[in-house]
Amino acid sequence: MSLDTTALPAPTDQLDALESEAIHVIREVAGEFDRPVILFSGGKDSMLLVHLAAKAFWPAPIPFPVLHVDTGHNFDEVIEFRDRVVERYGLTLEVARVQDYIDDGRLAERADGTRNPLQTTPLLDAIAEHRHDAVFGGGRRDEERARAKERVFSLRTAFGQWEPSRQRPELWNLYNGRHKPGEHVRVFPLSNFTELDVWRYIAREGVELPSIYYAHTREVFARDGMWLTSGPWGGPRDGEEIVTKSVRYRTVGDGSCTGAVESTASTLDEVLAEVRESRLTERGATRADDRLSEAAMEDRKREGYF
Repeated sequence: MSLDTTALPAPTDQLDALESEAIHVIREVAGEFDRPVILFSGGKDSMLLVHLAAKAFWPAPIPFPVLHVDTGHNFDEVIEFRDRVVERYGLTLEVARVQDYIDDGRLAERADGTRNPLQTTPLLDAIAEHRHDAVFGGGRRDEERARAKERVFSLRTAFGQWEPSRQRPELWNLYNGRHKPGEHVRVFPLSNFTELDVWRYIAREGVELPSIYYAHTREVFARDGMWLTSGPWGGPRDGEEIVTKSVRYRTVGDGSCTGAVESTASTLDEVLAEVRESRLTERGATRADDRLSEAAMEDRKREGYF
């Protein structure tokens, strides 16, 4: 007795399942909320959100604007890439600038020079100003311990704060977006992706990324086990020598606290091989702001950060 397999559905691989879940979440938000926005830095995870949103609503345009919280300490290549993506997809770009808050005295520069922790107030003000009730982020559970606790739909208070005790159970892909006036929901469609999944999906879909994600020659200096680039954010300090290295960035953020890794991986295949061998997440390896304390990320999330 033979089994006729012609009527059976094609097997679904892991990337198909992750893509399907993310698109389901994006469409769920479009159906439940009035004014969603995609947090978009130009980095690989936020680029994936834009790519998935485009697939979710094709052939219609993406129905959400994108919001960039600009620290003023960005890499030039990333800002240029951000603007190209906005133009290519016909997106509405909202920008909340940390520099504006420093100029008018609402925020003060930190002694260590990093502006990542200063993003919270501009982010919350932009959400309130544009009345966004759902904010997409590219956070993934494999990145950091606090993010491993995050729900796909993460309820935030009227002050933008994350309270673990108020998070709802998510069973059978059912998501509860109910919230009171003034509250909003952070949404993480990439929650179940790993860094390797992200790069495998980028390779499969041909997703363009900023050039700094691939190996290039750059002048850097060593600090706290990372290779940092000098720029408007300061550095090097006394005793920190500038050297020329072949490096690439695994994550994109404020230039004062985002380090590069030594690498010769200049192609997708080479990056995939490198990520497979890594035993540290990209944030653990290259983000100084996550090293401020054992609970640095969770503290910022409670204040309203992603």
